[in-house]
Amino acid sequence: MFALSSGMPPAAIAVVRVSGARAGEALQKLAGRLPLPRRATLAGLETGDSEPLDRALILWFPGPATATGEDLAELHLHGGRAVVAAVEAALAALPGLRRAEAGEFTRRAFLNGRIDLAEAEGLADLLAAETESQRVQALGMASGHVSRAVAAWQERLLTLMAGAEAELNFADEDDVEVGEVVTLKLIAGMTALSEELAKWLARPAAEVISEGLSVVIAGPPNAGKSTLINALVQREVAIVSPVAGTTRDVIETPLALDGIAMRFSDTAGLRGESADDIEMIGIDRAKAAVAAADILLWLGAPKAAPDHPRTILVAAQADRWRGDAAAEAEAAWCDLVLSARTGEGMEQLHRMIVEMARTLLPREGEAALRQRQRAALTEAKQWLEVEPGSREASDLILLAERLRLASGALDRITGRAGVEDMLDTLFGRFCIGK
Repeated sequence: MFALSSGMPPAAIAVVRVSGARAGEALQKLAGRLPLPRRATLAGLETGDSEPLDRALILWFPGPATATGEDLAELHLHGGRAVVAAVEAALAALPGLRRAEAGEFTRRAFLNGRIDLAEAEGLADLLAAETESQRVQALGMASGHVSRAVAAWQERLLTLMAGAEAELNFADEDDVEVGEVVTLKLIAGMTALSEELAKWLARPAAEVISEGLSVVIAGPPNAGKSTLINALVQREVAIVSPVAGTTRDVIETPLALDGIAMRFSDTAGLRGESADDIEMIGIDRAKAAVAAADILLWLGAPKAAPDHPRTILVAAQADRWRGDAAAEAEAAWCDLVLSARTGEGMEQLHRMIVEMARTLLPREGEAALRQRQRAALTEAKQWLEVEPGSREASDLILLAERLRLASGALDRITGRAGVEDMLDTLFGRFCIGK
């Protein structure tokens, strides 16, 4: 199979990758020779009819120590559309070669054991990363951070299972005291591992990084919410009007602050009643957005702020109320004074949002888990939890079965079991040739 592995032309250089048993033969047909392994070599490429295609760098990687686990060849071409099309046509004309399907190179790497499922998911996220936090998280996953942790947990489970099997198969049935000691050690090991898994599950989810933190701007009508979101994203995404109730729906726009992906939402003004049914629908949606927000920017009276764990109280529209004693007194209870029109307080708000956002992200060196991985880890943790004094706590056979089931759940994280139904979904995310 073959595919363009670099960006779509035109470009300075285009990389065409060929993988499989016919890769070496294809390279010899086009370049006339097979270069030394893993050494870039300049060569003229020709069709089967000796028509010149391009002058390119060629590389030869004999399997299985390659990205796909198969023989692999790379053609580093000039990146014009016509050049790439001509080379791909020449490859397609060779017997036994076909164009790769989307994600097929990565699928073969997984099936040939070059990467596991967690690393493949990290690679998919790395290709889609748009912010610094997304890049760091995806790179850690693609580099095997989670896979190494799973391997260590499996090693501990294997030790516990070996102890249980040894007691079941070789212990003296009359020596009850020894059996009780083994059981207690087994439960202690299961409990310790369960607590470690709980710490991983307590980390922020990977979706927070990939999809962006939700930052909701809320407050009463005419509090300056639309003006603020326009100032934050530096474009007109919301209508600004002195007429109360102008915003009828939740207006969401993506924005990255200091490399952190966020989704800012402008909401309908919150007030008790409205004669407008459509506005009331907007108010209900605003309340739902506030409840689901990761960070809330409240632009109303501090005492009226919703009960939210991460709220920044903003005394907005400072350019309007400066000198008003009552407004000044109320602003003193806020976290910052701001005017989106003049820019007063905008840098401080930026810093406060970023600082609060960092508390929701994994700490440096920590890996966040995707929803699929969290589900498998949660199941493994549940199998390791044994109620003290229960029948299972004194039954080695049941404990051994729990250990086996926990190990099977962990296997699904790295793709050693139960992943056939989602392979197409995952590898379909990759660009052709990736």
